[in-house]
Amino acid sequence: MVNNQDGAVAMLSAAVLEPLPRSLRVAVQAQWHDFLMATGEQTLAGGDESLLAALARVWGSSAFVARTCLRHPALLLELVQSGDLQGSYTPGQHREALAAALVGVSNDQTLGVVLRRYRRREMVRIAWRDIAGWAPLAESLRDLSALASASVDLALTQIHTWLAQELGVPYGEQSGEPQSLVVLGMGKLGADELNFSSDIDLIFAYAEEGQTSGGRQPMSNSEYFLRLGRRLINVINQPTAEGFVFRVDMRLRPFGDAGPLAISFDSMENYYQSHGREWERYAMIKAGVVAGDVETGAELLQRLRPFIYRRYLDYGVFESLREMKAMISREVQRKGMDGNVKLGPGGIREVEFIGQTYQLIHGGRNPRLQIRPIQQVLEVIADEQYLPGYVVAALQSAYIFLRNTENRIQSIADQQTHALPSSEIDRQRLVLAMGYQHWDDFERDLQRHMSLVHSHFEQVFTAPQRDQAAEQGSVFDVVWSAAADDEAALMSLTEQGYTDPQEVLRLLERLREGSAYRSMSARGKERMDRLMPLLLGAVVATEQPTVALARLITLIEAIVRRTAYLALLVENPMALSQLVRLCAASPWIAAQLARHPLLLDELLDPRTLYAPPIRADLEAELQQMLDHVGDDQEQQMELLRRFKLTNVLRVAASDVMGIYPLMVISDHLTEIAEVVVNAVVRLAYDHQVVKYGPPHCVVEGRGYEPGFIVIAYGKLGGIELGYGSDLDLVFIHGSRGEQQETISESAVDNSVFFARLGQRIIHIMTARTPSGILYETDARLRPSGESGMLVSSIDAFIEYQRASAWTWEHQALVRARVVAGDDGLAQQFAAVRSEVLGRNREASQLQREVREMREKMRGALAKGKPGQFDLKQDAGGIADIEFIVQYGVLRWAHAHPALLCWSDTVRLLASLADAGVLVGDDATLLADAYRVYRAEGHRRALQEQNVVVDESPYSKWRQGVTRIWRELLEAVE
Repeated sequence: MVNNQDGAVAMLSAAVLEPLPRSLRVAVQAQWHDFLMATGEQTLAGGDESLLAALARVWGSSAFVARTCLRHPALLLELVQSGDLQGSYTPGQHREALAAALVGVSNDQTLGVVLRRYRRREMVRIAWRDIAGWAPLAESLRDLSALASASVDLALTQIHTWLAQELGVPYGEQSGEPQSLVVLGMGKLGADELNFSSDIDLIFAYAEEGQTSGGRQPMSNSEYFLRLGRRLINVINQPTAEGFVFRVDMRLRPFGDAGPLAISFDSMENYYQSHGREWERYAMIKAGVVAGDVETGAELLQRLRPFIYRRYLDYGVFESLREMKAMISREVQRKGMDGNVKLGPGGIREVEFIGQTYQLIHGGRNPRLQIRPIQQVLEVIADEQYLPGYVVAALQSAYIFLRNTENRIQSIADQQTHALPSSEIDRQRLVLAMGYQHWDDFERDLQRHMSLVHSHFEQVFTAPQRDQAAEQGSVFDVVWSAAADDEAALMSLTEQGYTDPQEVLRLLERLREGSAYRSMSARGKERMDRLMPLLLGAVVATEQPTVALARLITLIEAIVRRTAYLALLVENPMALSQLVRLCAASPWIAAQLARHPLLLDELLDPRTLYAPPIRADLEAELQQMLDHVGDDQEQQMELLRRFKLTNVLRVAASDVMGIYPLMVISDHLTEIAEVVVNAVVRLAYDHQVVKYGPPHCVVEGRGYEPGFIVIAYGKLGGIELGYGSDLDLVFIHGSRGEQQETISESAVDNSVFFARLGQRIIHIMTARTPSGILYETDARLRPSGESGMLVSSIDAFIEYQRASAWTWEHQALVRARVVAGDDGLAQQFAAVRSEVLGRNREASQLQREVREMREKMRGALAKGKPGQFDLKQDAGGIADIEFIVQYGVLRWAHAHPALLCWSDTVRLLASLADAGVLVGDDATLLADAYRVYRAEGHRRALQEQNVVVDESPYSKWRQGVTRIWRELLEAVE
């Protein structure tokens, strides 16, 4: 109360003042006295003790809030009475309230006054709720950002209206549409993370060049928006008796202070493509449209996205951000800012650097990282396991503590500072605001958080290879740079473990003297000069270091102009280690990487490199990739190829390291192909439906949409795919009956629709894109071969298999299965397959036809010479085992239907044994021989060798297979 019975002014109670340090109690009590005298009010919100306790804490913590309430006592009363002080704002509330306050404003001066008074009210409200503990950090940052955005946007709207009345409306030269200014908020404003006394970093842009219309004389859009921008800055930034709204910083715009104040979209895009620097990529991560034409601004950000987020994993970011942080650290030391919670070691900037580093590295490939708020970025980093969960938790906790500290330092006097206060009274204010009793306790927790942040920052940004290279005494630096004569270099290489140092020097000289290296930029050469000594040190530990080095140098020559990949290997020890290991193990992998450098991205994480995804994960991964590119058919085709290459590399890496057995490797390769085929069919089908409408027909008076299936034969059908295997595919549709045509204005006959669907599928599979072809595809196993229809109806297929197919085509049918398409049609195929394969055949005729086909194939394809063995085609090889199985199914499936369940050779051998057709030991021998042959075939494919081997290690298997062949196919029934 103002007066008690004795006429004295009521004081704040001891309970209210108890949490405050003694020196602040006196100051707050005096301020309360002055406030009551100024207001003449009997009570503040009915003498609510909790409100008074908050008042004591807030005024004790913030001289700015206390001073403002004393100078403008009605402001606090109105905040309390309106309920705004006690409640959170809803989205858009700042804009609504400010818009209402601006009604009737008629010039820049009165506009500025209203904006400043509104800002003063809201800064008191935000500081109060923050210090009192009524609002979490996220709300305070959001409120500050919304206040700034609403102020800029509404000021811009008003000034644009006045300026257009004076000078005319600006129109686009190409579109003829009215133009508006787009205001990008950078830094914390763009990310909705503005701090209490922050500048606002802005960039002004407009969509098109053109000129005004409706004014005294036409004016260029560039001049119009220059004037608009200047007036806007003056209204927002200029200090007056009422203070300022926000300090405006325009130095982040293209060309900085030397550049135009407002810039067209085309000029802006050209600037970043031609002149954009790494620090500008970092800055643009947080760019958001905060005022003006929001929809058009979103288009601008979309145009700039390729500059910010590279489509490859960009490990050059480490180098750039290290340099930027070193520059900041030097400035901190020069100015003695070790107590700076933003820029000092372990400060806010280091948390932001960590988060934004992963955005710049991975954001082009992972859209989840294309976001602005750092706390959300850290959550994604944890979800995606780029950093361990406990590290992210520590960073999040530290960030909240540091941002609260920063806000409360700034709210002491509404000053833009990030340094811990030096005066005793301000230290007491900060301790009170942070909820501590003593400075030492607060400082201990602050240092703990900052030490943790700096430790994690150092772990993320340290380049361990540099230390390793230094420890090796720069031996390989000298060799790579040719700083020593050949004799000394040869001796050094020999001492390090190279057995053919002369060849090593020749390979290095070839690389050094090659046009690729000589044409590199200075930055690229610097990266190469750091990489090569590391590479030489890693390669020497391999089994055949000179061979491995030759493969790696071929790869380096292929990627040398993409210096981001060099940075990846320099910055990531695991990536370099995996690269050396895999290239040493397999020239096929080395060649794949040289041909498709994007695959280097897969070297980053051995957890995924050596763990090929299961089918469900493959499907989800591919769908996510395709969703990201929408309906762009060229990008769809390129992504399908990258998906296949990436996942086959994972399988190959597991294979050469012996992680999985043969059958699992084939399963993985088969699943990759099946997932790809299904995606291709969906894309092709959707494309045809858009073009011609869906197919339709009428059977027995009922209309339906006929299905479509893809049947896999050969290795895909037999779940035995290898590296580089082509796909034997047959296409079947279910159209029959009447009215067989598509439903659309561009209707075509169903047969035409499905024929073009088949052609589209083959085109997607075999067209060459930057990443090559998807799969070689062979459709010659269709009914009547190359002379038959590319896509057959199910009725025609059934008729052909029943009446016209040759025995060898029924052999092929043994390994056939549906891999994509309509379930109902697939069941029809399964039924006819079982019917045809389950016929009771005449044994001697079947023997003769199978033998004749095998002899014909061997004569055309076998490559073995005396003392050699063609694993696939020679007698006793893979083809013999497959023919034995196919013969067994055709010969005995009528009596043993279980032989019709599988399409793969190994399980069919087990079924033949279960049926008693094959002796158990013979079935085991054939299965073991088949695995041995195919495992060697896989190994030789990865070594880029053919399948003709020395005969002796396989003689036992050949003899066993040949014996069983003779017993089954040459003995008279």
